Amino acid sequence: MKTVYFITSNKGKFLEAKKKFSESEINIIKKDLGYPEIQAESLEEVANFGIEYIQKRFDKSFFLEDAGLFIDGFNGFPGVYSAYIFHKIGCSGIIKLMEGLEENNRKAHFKSVIGFKEPNSKPELFIGEVYGTISKKPLGKYGFGYDPIFIPDGEEKTFAQMDTVEKNQFSHRGKSLNKLLDFFKNGKIETFKSL
Repeated sequence: MKTVYFITSNKGKFLEAKKKFSESEINIIKKDLGYPEIQAESLEEVANFGIEYIQKRFDKSFFLEDAGLFIDGFNGFPGVYSAYIFHKIGCSGIIKLMEGLEENNRKAHFKSVIGFKEPNSKPELFIGEVYGTISKKPLGKYGFGYDPIFIPDGEEKTFAQMDTVEKNQFSHRGKSLNKLLDFFKNGKIETFKSL
């Protein structure tokens, strides 16, 4: 079996990826190496910086993922600062900030950028997005981060009201992971170093 490392400290992200990869011939292993999340204009810049930082310290095939919540009524905020803002004010803080916003300003989207790097190959980026609305109160017990307040378009449930399999059908991360899996299946990967 081929092995690739997912560089993350987030158990929720890892479980979603593990579920997605469960029917593939690729074994993913969680590796918490930590890397600085720079203040940048885009998630792509953050991912590219992370790849550059990790590849100097780790010589195996790996991927990392950066994601953000972009709220229309806040001109895309928190965006690239999503993790920082979540740790500071959480879902309840976002709900409070949104009090008084008109319904169409509650529109938002999640974006996921996966950066994959193999030794002696150039980095590859895979992007997934999902559009939806911010709920008026946190709902659900599953997931992590902003999942309790994000309702994908066409659905009535928040991500936190969906189990991992259901969420992966809609989510930004599910979409970027699908693109990464397609990349592997299409034989565009050179080699994997086995354990």
